[in-house]
Amino acid sequence: MHKNLVIVESPAKAKTIEGYLGNDFKVVSSYGHVRDLTKGNKAIDIDNGFSPTYEVSKDKKQVISELKKLAKSSEVIYLASDDDREGEAIAWHLKESLKLKDSDTKRIVFREITKPAILNAIEHPRTIDIDLVNAQQARRILDRIVGFELSPVLWKKIKAGLSAGRVQSVAVRLVVERERQIDHFTPETFFRVTAIFDLGNNKTLKAELPEKFKSEELAQQFLETCAGADFSIAKLDKKPGKKSPAPPFTTSTLQQEASRKLGYSVSRTMSLAQKLYEAGKITYMRTDSVTLSEEALKKAETEITQAYGADYHKQRVYKNKNSGAQEAHEAVRPTNFAVHSCGNDNGEKRLYELIWKRAIASQMSDAKLERTTAKIAISTSDKQFTASGQVITFEGFLKVYIESVDDDGGNGKDENKEMLPPLEIGQDLDLNHINARQGFSRPPARYTEASLVKTLEELGIGRPSTYAPTISTIQKRDYVVKEARDGKERPYRELTLTTERKLLAVDKTEITGAEKNKLFPTNTAMVVNDFLLEHFPNTFEYSFTAKVEKEFDEIAHGKVKWNDMLQSFYSSFHPKVEKTEGLERTEVNSSRELGTDPKTGKPVIARLGRFGPLVQLGESSEEEGAEKPQYASLRKGQFIESITLEDALELFKLPRQIGQYEDKVMTAAIGRFGPYIRHDSKFYSLGKEYDPLTVTAEESIAIIEAKRKADREKFIKGFDENPDVQVLNGRWGPYIKFEKKNVKIPKDTDPKSLTYEQCVELAEKTPEKKTRARKTKAKKA
Repeated sequence: MHKNLVIVESPAKAKTIEGYLGNDFKVVSSYGHVRDLTKGNKAIDIDNGFSPTYEVSKDKKQVISELKKLAKSSEVIYLASDDDREGEAIAWHLKESLKLKDSDTKRIVFREITKPAILNAIEHPRTIDIDLVNAQQARRILDRIVGFELSPVLWKKIKAGLSAGRVQSVAVRLVVERERQIDHFTPETFFRVTAIFDLGNNKTLKAELPEKFKSEELAQQFLETCAGADFSIAKLDKKPGKKSPAPPFTTSTLQQEASRKLGYSVSRTMSLAQKLYEAGKITYMRTDSVTLSEEALKKAETEITQAYGADYHKQRVYKNKNSGAQEAHEAVRPTNFAVHSCGNDNGEKRLYELIWKRAIASQMSDAKLERTTAKIAISTSDKQFTASGQVITFEGFLKVYIESVDDDGGNGKDENKEMLPPLEIGQDLDLNHINARQGFSRPPARYTEASLVKTLEELGIGRPSTYAPTISTIQKRDYVVKEARDGKERPYRELTLTTERKLLAVDKTEITGAEKNKLFPTNTAMVVNDFLLEHFPNTFEYSFTAKVEKEFDEIAHGKVKWNDMLQSFYSSFHPKVEKTEGLERTEVNSSRELGTDPKTGKPVIARLGRFGPLVQLGESSEEEGAEKPQYASLRKGQFIESITLEDALELFKLPRQIGQYEDKVMTAAIGRFGPYIRHDSKFYSLGKEYDPLTVTAEESIAIIEAKRKADREKFIKGFDENPDVQVLNGRWGPYIKFEKKNVKIPKDTDPKSLTYEQCVELAEKTPEKKTRARKTKAKKA
């Protein structure tokens, strides 16, 4: 028996905290949420003030049973879930599920898992904040209502298996609208002029003309003007400057910078941060505050002064621009600035180092710079070239950290300007060459996970705890895909004035539009997005979604009653649902007629099918003996709303017989998982390198043989006793395929030496994988 019982959310956290408390304390985990709304349409009694009915999750019944036993034998129960709305709701659900008495129950909160923070929390308990609980309840109930009422509408009117989500659908809308901006973008051409001058001793000076020319003719005229020109330094301007550090991380800025600098997805960043928090290494990772505590400011000062000297320290108190931010909370920072590196693996170590550097840099001196701008006169023109650079005269915070910025493609890069070589006013310059290169204006960049989070935050949509789940959900539900796409070749023109002052014009090509880890909408996303915006314009407006978030904040502060807020929303939302249910399926714009096939005279339609977007040649008919339509899947990057008749007719050329191999036909086609070759009832993926419309018989045979070779190399050993047991080479090394189970091989065991009996023994020790009951689940957007 323990006098005190502390209940936290995770086992890792429990283990860390138990080490800080004495023998009088037992620390256990609830393993996250223990209760949720019941399944089905009886979870919320809309007519009775939106009264919810909760149930303990099946997988938590045993946890609750054990916690009840521990609670009964304890004098005081401390509910120590996270210090946010979700954590407050977990504490309340625990209290209700365990039937705890107010007199025995205390709520404690902390933003870091360190001994002083834990002991301080125990000394200053409070009661459960029901306003915070109600704010979380309101969010959960509202999201359930939106999903539950819209799902059947989408199933009936568009396609089975679809659903909508209040925040997710708005995130999808951002991705869809960005894709359309890109699709409708018409690039403008221009010519950018740069000059290279020789300074002797293998040194050069690069300068640029500030203005761009709109046509090749104007660029050529300028270069011709420069053909007989002398060049000299007309003006040198040196100005002192400074750079100030960025504030310490919030949830959003941590996700953005980890994406730019480390290449981490939003979900990976949060998973690694969670582990660092539970190990007591960083403060709570879900926060929208840039504030640091007085204690943290003092510890940072000590660390900076000792490591770099007093000149490098400058105390800074950051304030949130967002009025809704919780100033009482702290930014994400190390719990101990003296620890420069920690973590159980490379991922944790790299993220911790990023958090440490950002937090330390935020309390360091400005970097001092000297910025130099040189104006280069052209004797035959009133235009001037400009060369600029900077030199750092005092590193300040740059000694520790340089913040990345987004380039035009939404990827991260560190700002860095080179310094100029020594120059003097009046100095003559020898021309090496001048280039006028054709360029093209760029469309808006597609979103990365991090830049989408940034936009959601700027629009006031969602909160720190919702960014990662939202980004994950829209990908899981197949509304948005994150992938790399190859660029396309594009011609451009380059004019050069050579050292000999001769003008050359050359046609070149470049690869443009290559994408890496960008978010692309699917055809389903576009159809669902348009349907929701047409019939529920207010519900999925950016400003309305942000307004709802503010109303949750007002509930949390006790200014608004949660069921009043829900009633206000529902009274305008539900009538629209009822109206939409009366629509005929033909009224929903989920298909598009492209034209008529010139060979058959049949209509060609692009639409959403059961397994994705497709084009259809001919119309369906229930008449007996009627000719069935022909179908073809759309290719990656093709959209129902923009595919042309010509593109569609190309798709009907598949499946295509390529030739024969080993007396069996090879067929190229596009399936649910991309282009492939079918041969002897087996399927071989074509990958990115080959087009199913043009792949040759020779290439197809090479693909088949390469796959066969890989399969042969995969096989290590088989057994006569049971052909369904094999030792194979996998992606992560050798393993045993034991009927339907994959079994790990101990590190010190040679896979080739395994006997059948050893394989059986290892398989029996490997637990069965939990299989989920297959249900037709609604997809949230």
